[in-house]
Amino acid sequence: MKPVFPGANWERVKPEAVSTSSARLEVLRSWLKTQKTTAMMIVVGGRSIFEYGDITKISKVASVRKSILAMLYGKYVAEGKIDLNMTVKELGLDDVKPFLPIEERATLLQILTARSGIYHESANAGLNAANPQRGSHAPGTYFQYQNWDFNAAGTAFEKLVGRDLYDVLESDLAKPLEMQDFDRRRQKKITSMPQSVHPEYAMYLSTRDMARLGFLMLRKGQWNGRQLLPPGWSERITTLVTHDDQIRPEGAGGGLGLATVPQRWGYGMLWWVWDAPATPGAITGPYSGAYMAMGSNGQFIVVLPAADAVVVHKVDIDADETPDVSLGEFMTSLGIYLESYCGDCK
Repeated sequence: MKPVFPGANWERVKPEAVSTSSARLEVLRSWLKTQKTTAMMIVVGGRSIFEYGDITKISKVASVRKSILAMLYGKYVAEGKIDLNMTVKELGLDDVKPFLPIEERATLLQILTARSGIYHESANAGLNAANPQRGSHAPGTYFQYQNWDFNAAGTAFEKLVGRDLYDVLESDLAKPLEMQDFDRRRQKKITSMPQSVHPEYAMYLSTRDMARLGFLMLRKGQWNGRQLLPPGWSERITTLVTHDDQIRPEGAGGGLGLATVPQRWGYGMLWWVWDAPATPGAITGPYSGAYMAMGSNGQFIVVLPAADAVVVHKVDIDADETPDVSLGEFMTSLGIYLESYCGDCK
């Protein structure tokens, strides 16, 4: 079938229309019922072939926000408003505890790739305990998944663009993508002074609107004739910078268990990037070129260019923070979907 873009609503088609087995997807549905999954959606070629749960419900996307922030950066880097080579000292990003001299050299690009070497406490403290000692690693030399970088990236964005980040999210992505459930009033910064001056730029989205973001990335920033992301930007932010064996701390991304699954994910610019299979050899098959946005407790946007597919998974952590779907459990769900390909099935 010819690829399409969604309008006001997602077009739904039978899985067999895109060479996928309905029966196999029912196996997936049964599996999801054993999980804490709130919603899941699969889009192939711009059409929805699988929906589970309430895909309209808005809830916190956790660290998926970071990948969305990377998307927002593109336009303003291209326009020259943002220089990724600016240092944190030049940007005025100093925090409650001043920068050490070695930290002052860290660049915005190093922040966006989690290689700043700045291990100041963050507003959302979940990963603070795993941080190395301050000053122990020079900027650019060591990957550490920690929220100070990601929160400071939001502050830097607002400083350089001169607008509220959520207003930009609405004007640059939500409106042109015709998001169905986006609510500007639901977006909020989470602060915890005096720990850090840089807030968590939390985002709240529905499953089906997250799918629009994933599909925009799949289409390399182009949306129904409009180039919403600069040419080459989607590729740049999903280019592997840090290999899976250099990811620190183990289980980064909010304890998602990266070290416990056979599939390996490295890191690009605020996006997780498929690195290598468990066995030696080239990256082949449906995961070739894959990348994902990932948040704690089971928030995922996975883009699979080889399958022309986007897979979104949500757990509602607003209602209850205890439900959790690990990366390993989600990869099982993803594997069931990928095994549903049936060629010329009718």
